[in-house]
Amino acid sequence: MGHMADPTDTDHHLAHLVEAGQRLVRSVDGLSGDDWGAPSLLPGWTRAHVVAHLALNGEGLGGVLRGEAEQSPAPMYESQEARDGDIEDLAGADHAELRERLLAGTVSFAEAVQALPPDRWEGRFERTRGGPTLPLRAAPLMRVREIEIHHVDLDVGYNPDAWPPGFAEELVDGMVKRQQPDSRDQGFVVRPLDADRTWEVGPVGDDAPVVTGPVAHLGWWLTGRTPSEQVSSSRGQLPQVGGW
Repeated sequence: MGHMADPTDTDHHLAHLVEAGQRLVRSVDGLSGDDWGAPSLLPGWTRAHVVAHLALNGEGLGGVLRGEAEQSPAPMYESQEARDGDIEDLAGADHAELRERLLAGTVSFAEAVQALPPDRWEGRFERTRGGPTLPLRAAPLMRVREIEIHHVDLDVGYNPDAWPPGFAEELVDGMVKRQQPDSRDQGFVVRPLDADRTWEVGPVGDDAPVVTGPVAHLGWWLTGRTPSEQVSSSRGQLPQVGGW
């Protein structure tokens, strides 16, 4: 499988970020007219909503890193309500403005990653003001995940098979940590067909269900999205997973 990147390896994630951002912008450049208002794979969101979210996410995470560099900490979003309202507002903007905001947010975040001094990466930041904190080191991978997953959500032909293999494994790592099976539910095993790793979710006994499929498809399913036909469980029915 080659080198497995450390989740805090900013150089690795910055390189991926640049490539993933370029792929995303190419897809957005292919949208015209009614394409923008068509449904995305996310319930209730058009493609314009997805692009608006990605633009604002880049601006928010970039603001966090710039605030840290200036020793003036800032949350990613003022509140969940402000975040949702901003997405709704920007989704209704002119398509050229949406594209420009996406491009600017993507570029400014990458620049903020490069500009943050090495000794400033040890802190934490708030996603929303007064909310739980996250490690600054997680920010580059967070942005990579946003771009790669929501690029698929745009429903423009980009799919998890296009993800770099290392990213697919990192995604499963992150999503497995997020899953908290109900104590009444049995845990399950995630065993990719195309990677040498196995993950356990919750308490796993000898008879625990084993979920198999390509690692990228497993990562997609673990975000709470509709699984492809290549994802299957030894029990027939797939376990319930929480949304990302």
